This record gives sequence, structure tokens and C-alpha cells, in this order.
Amino acid sequence: MKKTTLVILLFSTLSALSIFQSCKNDEDPLIEFIADDNTFANYSTWHLHTTKQGIDPANGGLHDGNDSTVVRKVYIKDDQSLVNGQYPIGTLIVKHSSNGSSFEQITAMVKRGNGFSPDTNDWEWFMLAPDGSIAKDPNGNIMRAAKLMGGACNGCHSAAASKDFVFSK
Repeated sequence: MKKTTLVILLFSTLSALSIFQSCKNDEDPLIEFIADDNTFANYSTWHLHTTKQGIDPANGGLHDGNDSTVVRKVYIKDDQSLVNGQYPIGTLIVKHSSNGSSFEQITAMVKRGNGFSPDTNDWEWFMLAPDGSIAKDPNGNIMRAAKLMGGACNGCHSAAASKDFVFSK
């Protein structure tokens, strides 16, 4: 009798856990997204949002190669858009700038979340290497942060605060 009761109790517990697990919302909102060296791999296969050539008045001269020869391609993973005035946490945007020969610069931004940078609505900026990994400065420091380049990213992108700090969309 004790074995039967134990088996019934065990079966009931497993059934309840199974029901609870199946009712779990698989679309729970992402709280924080932390980019790593694999995050931007193959970015050129993402949705190509825009291609522009020439001087970019939005960049304020902080990006190198801001002249008539440079072509800027902006890629957005999964073609994310504003939702209630903000991009979802985990939104990935890459801007590849090149003149096709002597100049190439790859910058990126990630909607990190979790209060990472309240001043930038939790965006984090990056400089990328040609393979899409996070670039390193001459001292070996990874080039990522809300205050990348002394806060220059924050300063310029604040001009697009009404579009959640994104110029291109």
C-alpha cells in the first residue's frame, strides 16, 4: 500500500511539474543581452537596412572616412523596429563604412537592457574587427562600452534620442 501511495504521489508531482512547465511563457521578455565576439559574426548576412554614400552629417565627424568616397551600409539583425518608442533588448545594429580600398570602419550598437546605461536607454557601442569580433585598441582593451571613445557615441546618438538613439531607422 505504501508503494502504491508513493507511486501515485510521485506520478502526481511529475504531472503537476509537466503542466506547470508547459504553461510557462516562452516569450518572457529578455532582461539583458551581453554581446560577445560571436554576436556580430556574419553581420553582412543580416537585413541590409540602408546603403548611403558620401558625407554623413549625422556622425559629427567622429567616424573616420567621412567623405564623398565612403559607402555606409547599415545592417539590423532580424530587421528590428521600434516597439512603443523603443527597440527591444537584444537589438543588434552594425554600420560598415568603406571606400573599397584604403578605408574600412565597422561600428555596432546593442540594446543591452537591465539598466546598463540609463543615459543611453541601455545601448552599448562597439568597434568591430573585419571578422565581426569586437575590436581591441593598441593596448589590447576591448572597444565596447556606453562611453566608448570618451562618451562621444553617447553625445552624438543623444541627437536621435526620440528614435531610441538610432539614426538610421
